Amino acid sequence: MTWWTPQLNALLGGLVLAGGIFVMWDQAGLVWTLLVAVAATAFLLWRGRSIGTVWAWTTLGLGIESMTWPIVTMVRIRVEGIQPTEEQMGTILNAVLFGLFTSVFWVTFALGLFKRLRAQHAPPVPVQQGQQATPRGKKKRSRN
Repeated sequence: MTWWTPQLNALLGGLVLAGGIFVMWDQAGLVWTLLVAVAATAFLLWRGRSIGTVWAWTTLGLGIESMTWPIVTMVRIRVEGIQPTEEQMGTILNAVLFGLFTSVFWVTFALGLFKRLRAQHAPPVPVQQGQQATPRGKKKRSRN
């Protein structure tokens, strides 16, 4: 792996997060999207020491974006008028259902990536002499 590979992935991750803002938040303005892209790329460059770390943080960011999507939709509709129309209620329902589903997916995916990264960087557990290593999840039971 070359030295610039995590940086390239951080740039791509920042673009993915900016694209998520643009798509999910009802065509966000170009300035807002570029600001998110720059901030996300800077964060990913700071935290991402490896490609896996960059994409773990990116997917966590997508999960957080998905969680905020229904909230932003409801606030926008509430600001427009007192009583939402049926079309606006459908928009809220769509945002809540898809926002909930996608946020659970992306956050779960990110936590799996973080768990995998932690397992890769954990020191190996030494095996004592005279004992066999038991497979993970299978414990030897004593027979009485």
